[in-house]
Amino acid sequence: MHRDSGARGRPVQRWSARLALVAGIAAVVILLVFAGFKSIALLGAGLAGLAVSGASLWWALTRRGIRRLLAFTLAAVAPLAVLALYAWAELLWVVLVFLALWALGVSVGRAALSSDIERAGPPELRTAPPERPFLIMNPRSGGGKVGNFHLREKAEALDADVLLLDTAHHQDVVALADKAVEDGADLLGVAGGDGTQALVAGVAARRGIPFMVISAGTRNHFALDLGLDREDPSTCLDALTDGVELRVDLGFIGERAFVNNASFGAYAAVVQSPAYRDDKVRTILQMLPDLLTHRRGPRLAVRVANTAIDGPQAVLVSNNPYGMGDLVGLGRREVLDSGTLGVLGVNVDNAAQAAELLTEKHAPGLTSLTAQEVVIDADEPEIEAGVDGEALTLPTPVRCTIHPQALRVRVPRHRPGVPRTMAPMDWRRLRKLALS
Repeated sequence: MHRDSGARGRPVQRWSARLALVAGIAAVVILLVFAGFKSIALLGAGLAGLAVSGASLWWALTRRGIRRLLAFTLAAVAPLAVLALYAWAELLWVVLVFLALWALGVSVGRAALSSDIERAGPPELRTAPPERPFLIMNPRSGGGKVGNFHLREKAEALDADVLLLDTAHHQDVVALADKAVEDGADLLGVAGGDGTQALVAGVAARRGIPFMVISAGTRNHFALDLGLDREDPSTCLDALTDGVELRVDLGFIGERAFVNNASFGAYAAVVQSPAYRDDKVRTILQMLPDLLTHRRGPRLAVRVANTAIDGPQAVLVSNNPYGMGDLVGLGRREVLDSGTLGVLGVNVDNAAQAAELLTEKHAPGLTSLTAQEVVIDADEPEIEAGVDGEALTLPTPVRCTIHPQALRVRVPRHRPGVPRTMAPMDWRRLRKLALS
C-alpha cells in the first residue's frame, strides 16, 4: 500500500533517490573505466567462485570423513581464490569500491522507495482492558526470563491471575487454559516459548477471547512479527492496562494450532534425534548425508492446490509467508493477516542444483508458494514434524490449513512495532523519483 509522503518527507526522499542513482552510476563507471572488458571476466569469476562454494557445501553436507573435510576446505578456498585473482590482476580495489558503491546505492534507493509504504501490520482496535486475565508462565523458558524480569510479580500487581508451570512434571497447558476460561478468565496469555504460545492461542481462538504474548521465550518469533519488545518482556504486560487488539491468522496442522510454522523433512528428523539437544552440530553432520540423499527417512510429496512438489528434502509451512526478498526479510513475516499459508520446499539432488541456490534468484530447487491448504504425504504411515519448535510424529497425510483472523491478540499500544516493509529495488522508479 502506497501513500503520499508529507511535504517535509518528499525532499528527503528525492535527495535519497538522487544519492542512490549517483552511487549506482559511479559504481558502474569505475568498473568500466578501470577494468574495461575485464569487468566481464571479473563478474564471471565471482559467479564461478560462488557456484563452487555452493557445490562444495552440498558435497560437505552429503559426505563424511575426509571427503567432507576436503569439501569444506574447497568451499572456504574458492572465494579466497577469486579475491587472489582480483589482486593478481591489480583490480581488487576496483571490485571493493564497486561493491561498496553498489551496496550504498541499493540500500539508500530501497529506503527512498520504501518511504511511500505504510508500516505492515493488521489494524489496531481499541478495546476495554480485561477484567480477569489469566497468564501461564514457564520459569525455565528463555533461560529464566520469568524470574529475571520479575514477570510474575509485575503481572500480579496488575491483578492478573498467574500460573507458574511446574517444570519437573508435565502439565497440559490446553486443559489449564480451558479451565481458566470456564472459571471466568476473559484473556489468556503466555510467558514462554512459541510452542506453548501456540497451544494456548488455539484455546483463545476457540473460546473467542483475546490472547496476550509475553516475549519470555528464546527466539520469540511470534513476538517479533507482532512488533513486541523482545529485549524486555515485562513491557508486554502494558497490554493489560493500555493495549490494543489485533486480528491475526492462525495456522492449523490437523486440529493443532501453530503461530509460526511447521517443518517436515531433514530438519524435522534431525531435531527428533535424542542426541540433538546434547550436540547439535555433530548430530546434524551425522544425519544429513542420509537424509539429503534419500537413503534415510520417508520420501515426501507435497500438494498445494494444482502444484505438486515431489521428493523435497525439506518443507516449511508457515502461518503467512516469510519474506524472501533479501536476507533481512528471511525469518520475518511482513503481515500476519493475509489469510494464506507460506510454503517453502527445498529439492536439491546434486551439487549443480546446490550451486544454483546461491547463484540464481529463482533456482529450480527452491519452491515458494502460498495457499490456504497444504497436504504433506509420504511413503510411510508417519512422518516427523517440528511445529513451532516442538518435535512431533504425525500420521500421513498431514493437512495444514489457515483460519483467517481467528486470533484476537492484545498488545501494548506503545511498542517497537514491526520493521517497515522494504520495497524491492527498481532503478526506473528510482529515476522518476529523483527527477520529480
